[in-house]
Amino acid sequence: MTTRARGDDGAAVAGLLLAAGEGTRLGRPKALVKLGGERLVDRGVRTLREGGCAPVYVVTGAADITVEDAVEVHNPDWTSGMGSSLRVGLEALPEPVDAVVVALADQPLVTPAAVERLVDAYRDGARAAVATYAGNLRNPVLLGREHWPSVQALAQGDVGARPFLSAYSHLVTTVACDDVARPDDIDTPEDLARLSRLLTAQGDAS
Repeated sequence: MTTRARGDDGAAVAGLLLAAGEGTRLGRPKALVKLGGERLVDRGVRTLREGGCAPVYVVTGAADITVEDAVEVHNPDWTSGMGSSLRVGLEALPEPVDAVVVALADQPLVTPAAVERLVDAYRDGARAAVATYAGNLRNPVLLGREHWPSVQALAQGDVGARPFLSAYSHLVTTVACDDVARPDDIDTPEDLARLSRLLTAQGDAS
């Protein structure tokens, strides 16, 4: 397992998994869906931890979730969308957390290697970084503490860090992750079946 990322001053890179949605099109909260016998929320936490993040926080909402090796933070306004979950999660992160890698519970093909690349970018001096796939900005995203107020102000409705990444693109380091991960979302039962088959074919049922 990758060791915790720390800067020269001992500050840590935390992980933040957004897992509050009810999964309307899927028919159940995505965080509780199992893929290869593992809940998506547990897979997401494991991905962040193995990628070098600690502590790891999980923002919950529609479902009452308990997660080992993570701190649960409930978003009472989860029905308003992802933006409120991101704001609640950032507010919960303690000192000496200096930066955070934000990931989504419904993207199981994001891997520890992708997270580790963002952590490496932080170690190299990046204060905001985003994974790209075929040149497109997706998840996960790394955000230095000084950017959190701007991120929170811009995160509204069902969008998270995307407005910040657009408004402050000159501050953002892009990190290509095409060769180690994919940003596919699980929104429908068909998505779940497709990704399950894909992971099985790759020999990664977990």
